[in-house]
Amino acid sequence: MVIGSILNIRFYDRKSSIQLNYCFLFNFVLTWSFSIFNFQLSINRMALNKNALIRYRTIDKCLQNRYRKWTLNDLIHACSEALYEYEDKEVNVSKRTVQLDIQLMRSDKLGYNAPIVVYEKKYYKYDQPNYTITDIPLTNLDMNVLSEVVEMLKQFKDFSLFSELSGIIQRLEDRVYIEKTKQPAVIHLDKNEQLKGLHHLDTLYQAIIKRIVLRITYQSFKANAPHTYLFHPFILKEFNNRWFLVGKKEGQNGILNWALDRIIKIEADLTIDYNNHNFNADEYYKDTYGVTVFPNDKVIEIELIADFINAPYILTKPFHHSQRLIEKYEDGSAKIGLSLHHNFELERLLLGFGPGVTVLKPGSLRRRINYKLRKALEKYESLKKSD
Repeated sequence: MVIGSILNIRFYDRKSSIQLNYCFLFNFVLTWSFSIFNFQLSINRMALNKNALIRYRTIDKCLQNRYRKWTLNDLIHACSEALYEYEDKEVNVSKRTVQLDIQLMRSDKLGYNAPIVVYEKKYYKYDQPNYTITDIPLTNLDMNVLSEVVEMLKQFKDFSLFSELSGIIQRLEDRVYIEKTKQPAVIHLDKNEQLKGLHHLDTLYQAIIKRIVLRITYQSFKANAPHTYLFHPFILKEFNNRWFLVGKKEGQNGILNWALDRIIKIEADLTIDYNNHNFNADEYYKDTYGVTVFPNDKVIEIELIADFINAPYILTKPFHHSQRLIEKYEDGSAKIGLSLHHNFELERLLLGFGPGVTVLKPGSLRRRINYKLRKALEKYESLKKSD
């Protein structure tokens, strides 16, 4: 939902009473705004208690998984487990409750109109493969309230403390525009809906915030078969349109990052105490481009030349926070410095510029890029012979 996606906002105490007052004021306005939204929504839709919402969401997630057949008992068990996870106590969900939930989800009382069907006389599924209750359109009343919220948030965008909100407000405003006018989006974000593993995001997010150890079945591209590990999840990290789970295996010290598209199965293990080892993501990734970190390696000082075509792009969108302009030349090219670990992602970044970027130092990185470019040239030369 739009509302859920915009509330992941953090404020930092910069030791300024004025800024803290702004923060208090903004939190008050934001809370008040969405209180209005939720109040209006409750008038327009049937009032729901928390347990009912958890059951609807659980049934929805089950029926989205078309690789499994879902009986009524399976759905009851899934709802009971979800409520236990959220409430931390046994909740007995009755057969009648889940039947009524399905009936209500099928109806238009909540705006779901879920296409839930029964097949082979005992299994439940969505008749529309891509259906989910989280994609139901907003009503006119919802849109009017959201419009008011957007207008109110826009009043705060010029405060330095809230500068990071500008992108969020623009995306929300664009969403409201799409829903109201039925016109194509004005803001188009880069996304890959075919990326595997995205359905794991919510499960992993909940495990991290609730500090739960996971039993994860994972198969890397280099492995011949999947293996199952006990894993302490620390954070979810996105890089280059791919999501990674960062954490540690039980009993091991090294921090790992696992791509979500290679995770096969996730189960909670409540018998083991969770430990995030006071992991600090900002500190861990401060000298790294991408996700592959070599904490025991020294940071290398990099110098490169960007030609006159690529220099403006690199200067206006730095590779990394350590990037600095060493010298700008009359022809428009520039010498640029970076302080980073040498990893696979850095190599791919530099190779992507082809002849537009030349590594001056260190020699080890220059030779590595030289080798990769020569191998690429050899492959293209071999193709010329077959033309």
